[in-house]
Amino acid sequence: MTGSTVGVGTGKIESVPEGFTESGREPDNEVINTERPGEFVLGRNFHDATLIHAITEPDANENTGEREAAMDTILAKYETFLLDRKKHLLGTKAELLLYPLNLDLDHGAALAWLRRFHLNNAGDPFIESNCGVHSRQFEVAVLDWREVYPDGVLYASQDSYYSVFKAARMYRMDCVNVDTLNFGAIDCANLKAKLLLNKDKPTIINVNIVCGILYPHDDLDQVIETLKEAGFSEDRFYIHCDGALFGLMMQFVEHAPKISFKKPIGSVGDSGHKFIGCPTSCGVQITRLDHINAMSRNVEYIASRDATITGSRTGHAPIFLWYTLNSKGYGGHQKEVQTCLKNAHYLKNRLRSEGISVMLNDLSTTVIFERPKDEEFVPHLQLACQGNIAHVVVMRSVTIKILDEFLNDLIMKRSIWLQDGKVQPTCVAVDIGNENCACPQHKASSSNT
Repeated sequence: MTGSTVGVGTGKIESVPEGFTESGREPDNEVINTERPGEFVLGRNFHDATLIHAITEPDANENTGEREAAMDTILAKYETFLLDRKKHLLGTKAELLLYPLNLDLDHGAALAWLRRFHLNNAGDPFIESNCGVHSRQFEVAVLDWREVYPDGVLYASQDSYYSVFKAARMYRMDCVNVDTLNFGAIDCANLKAKLLLNKDKPTIINVNIVCGILYPHDDLDQVIETLKEAGFSEDRFYIHCDGALFGLMMQFVEHAPKISFKKPIGSVGDSGHKFIGCPTSCGVQITRLDHINAMSRNVEYIASRDATITGSRTGHAPIFLWYTLNSKGYGGHQKEVQTCLKNAHYLKNRLRSEGISVMLNDLSTTVIFERPKDEEFVPHLQLACQGNIAHVVVMRSVTIKILDEFLNDLIMKRSIWLQDGKVQPTCVAVDIGNENCACPQHKASSSNT
């Protein structure tokens, strides 16, 4: 089986539909129509003239100096391209709002010397190998900041991150799609009903820690209680907590529920390039040792234990993470989290005051709002959209000034889209709830109550 899912309402295991098809159309200048479910527009088929034929086999008689000069020209043009793209991200002239990346990279000068070394963390992070140039000590130091079932069935809410379902297909796992409540949180009543249909198989559950399409927060304690009610003992379930964006941020929020291995969870994952701002995409996964030992093997070639999927890992990312965590300290990170939350509420309130459908989940800095109508406007601001909604991720590098620039651009364009009355704001009640929808129907009903 190449991965499967449980049909909504049936609980029966069926084939997993492919998440992406080749049915995307060419973008145009027309107002988009996202009323039809399941439709989406693929990105442009992009070819940069700067890099066409840039990678070629050098001629035998080619002058080395000429080739180096040509390479310098290509790289200079690429740098200009990147700076230009960054300048136009959401019209902010500086920062990225739509994806959860922290662009406040302030460790460049201090760690520039690392580029002279190839750091390969091969094997187990806790065991020395024969690869002497590594950064294992920093990997372990970063872990100190936070604290297997072959026939198991994976349960994940329908609003989980797309890569969860991709992993199920890759590992040929049976996957059950669980319903969600308002704002994307997992529906534990529906989870229990589907657990009872597969009581003879071990259970693997993905719990979202403000992560996914709507950046919901699943109630971990309620999920654990649901497993017990369905008759699953702790030796028959595995819980993974997906904290890709807010998992680390949550530690700095008062009264927020804490993720702890004192509870019967199997693993927790955080991203290093999001809140922390590592310049390369990376993640930190913490797993109970008994689960790691079940899959690990000693490898003579590296004189260590192979305990990770990739085997080799970048040695630079742990140092960037360690440097940022220690240079700012607990108090510094706590202050930055509070600023992110405050700015996210500012954006939500501004959008709502302009009559735009908008939602902000608790313990989240991701503001969900109605998708802009103009197909050209979406790639211009490089907005991340799904169906009728788009979102802005407010990270620590996003200031009020940047948000105001984005808002002014959006409000001006929106007045043009809606000016003749032929185009109306899209109803997004099914996505973000009636109380957050500002379409004519729900706006009128709210004014009458």
